[in-house]
Amino acid sequence: MRTAHRTCPLCEAVCGLRLTLDDTGHVTSVKGDPDDPFSRGFICPKGASLGRLDSDPDRLRTPMIRTGGTWREAGWEEAFRAVERGLTGVIETHGRQALAVYLGNPTAHTMAGALYGAPLIRALGTRNVFSASTADQMPKHVSCGLMFGDPMAVPVPDLDRTDYLLMLGANPLESNGSLCTAPDFPGRLKALRARGGRLVVVDPRRTRTAALADEHLFVRPGTDAYLLFGIVHTLLAEDLTSVGVEAEGLAELRALAEDFAPKVVAETCGVPADVIVRLARELAAAPTAAVYARIGTCTAEFGTLAQWLVDVVNVLTGNLDRPGGVMFAKAATETGRRRKPYTTGRWHSRVRGLPEANGELPVATLADEIATPGDGQVRALVAVAGNPVLSAPDGPRLEKALRGLEFMVCVDPYLNETTRHADVILPPPPVLHSPHYDFSLLAFAVRNYARFSPPVLPPEPGRPSEAEILARLAMIASGQGADADPALLDEMILDQMLRRAVETPGSPVEGRDAAELRAGLEGGSGAELRLDAMLKLGPYGLSLAELRANPHGVDLGPLEPRLGEVLRTASGKVELAPPRLVEDVDRLRARLAAPAPEMVLIGRRHLRSNNSWLHNVEPLVGGSNRCTLQVNPDDVRRLGLGGHAVVRSAAGEVTVPVEPTDSIMPGVVSLPHGWGHAGSTQRVAAEHAGVSVNALTDASAVDAPSGNAVFNGVPVTVVPA
Repeated sequence: MRTAHRTCPLCEAVCGLRLTLDDTGHVTSVKGDPDDPFSRGFICPKGASLGRLDSDPDRLRTPMIRTGGTWREAGWEEAFRAVERGLTGVIETHGRQALAVYLGNPTAHTMAGALYGAPLIRALGTRNVFSASTADQMPKHVSCGLMFGDPMAVPVPDLDRTDYLLMLGANPLESNGSLCTAPDFPGRLKALRARGGRLVVVDPRRTRTAALADEHLFVRPGTDAYLLFGIVHTLLAEDLTSVGVEAEGLAELRALAEDFAPKVVAETCGVPADVIVRLARELAAAPTAAVYARIGTCTAEFGTLAQWLVDVVNVLTGNLDRPGGVMFAKAATETGRRRKPYTTGRWHSRVRGLPEANGELPVATLADEIATPGDGQVRALVAVAGNPVLSAPDGPRLEKALRGLEFMVCVDPYLNETTRHADVILPPPPVLHSPHYDFSLLAFAVRNYARFSPPVLPPEPGRPSEAEILARLAMIASGQGADADPALLDEMILDQMLRRAVETPGSPVEGRDAAELRAGLEGGSGAELRLDAMLKLGPYGLSLAELRANPHGVDLGPLEPRLGEVLRTASGKVELAPPRLVEDVDRLRARLAAPAPEMVLIGRRHLRSNNSWLHNVEPLVGGSNRCTLQVNPDDVRRLGLGGHAVVRSAAGEVTVPVEPTDSIMPGVVSLPHGWGHAGSTQRVAAEHAGVSVNALTDASAVDAPSGNAVFNGVPVTVVPA
């Protein structure tokens, strides 16, 4: 028996794990690492199941090639040559704009996904870039880009020091947090209350997080921007502001807020006017306060406006870039921020003319780009670690579109609802055979921290790492062929990184020799060499060797004010009224007069689920982790519902078991996302198939500034089955 330590890669909480393995390398137990200074022994059911996930017999171990409707196993060299033929054929016939790439959520949770996604996109040479970001958090990136000049400058609540936390559309007791990396989020919220702080949760459901709060307020789905504007109106009208940063646009913001007084927005959002006023006064009076909003507010019709108003409130109450308010993390691998102010719409999608944001097009229009004939029609797709048939809006239409592709290659460990339409599947090694470092997530941490996890188990003979798979795809896409050495890509990237660093004024290595710096890098792979370089060039001057010597992680201290370091707006100030968002307020104002739908649909999270890819792990399925339609008992009686209901929308319909519960407000029903595994080759998932909520979501409905899909507040009708 032996013990190994590593970071859990299954969600954004980055918890430290302590694994026990027998002499054959089989995981016998997974527990929280009590010596990790950030997570301090916390673990959730997902992390505890990591060994079962790695040993899942339905995981693919070798490449798969499909000929007609038949799958067969193939060797790695044969598979890469098949990819070369497929991509080259499309490029030569239709050009590079006939290629598309989709990056799924797990790419943010692996070293390979974080390091090789951008090189793969550049190698493909296409503007048809899609990811899970436009089904999740793009409104936050766009609002931060327009306010602060950098879409990655996302302020996070200083959970461990705040006195008052207003949380909208987030359920971290089940999601473990999002765009806010905080292991043991439940414990941190309990500590907030124990020290005399106040927690207020705004959500259409009385979630587990809402049940923990001092106060829970029901809000009509998709109307968070109205509630927040009511708070802004009160802060300005009652002169409760204490802006502590240099800001532009206060007068214009004041004029905009005039139309959204609490008594005006109360009927639309469902929160009484006197409560909205009280929230504003409480936020202004608290010694420190933070407003935090997540996926429920992002995946809505006015997602970007809601995210903007969150940080407007944080600015107006004097809580931006302040201990106990919202602050910017300083990641150990941060090697420089944007140089130019942020913009969107540098190009638009071919069919619907939707604007680019962060170099991506909305996933809501991926099916359009594949299915609509004409110059630039997408003919080939590279999909990495994603299942958009279940995660993108109007999944059935996207699935139909995928069948019409000339070529598709997927990097994925499963034959799932999306990858079954591929021509080639390249499965990455299991988690425990791979190194781990959280490049993306530690940029949103509530405490500065770093931890590297070497592979727990040695590489499987003859099997490339995930990094090598993605590097070889990039080499193929760039025209260098299936036999090109992927190490050449790493060396090119390292050379560019080091040369830029020595030429940058103020860099810690300014004026030094790039070749000398390269000679001093350590690491057993290209990914580890690049990590070592980023650490050494980063703000703490760490190294991979230092992280190896500290297997439980390194505490880098509490968040500190650093707005001046991250601000990249043209004015050099926080923009309270960016023109693109001011323009979208017209849309918000116009919707005030529109009648509310009788019934709307929202999604929900499960503690023992993560999108679609953990539904094949038997210990995680069952209990509360079920695909049911939550309905308020008053609506059950009013609609005459029995054991099952038919839910219909503009996009489609599903039949689903009814779960009556007073935890959801009347007029709202809830389905969890990630289900719909009927006919799956994943045996456990097929036994608990459920239905896909994205058979009901409408791909034509997006948040205008960001292109994010609308998954919450979807108008539906519900009738007895």
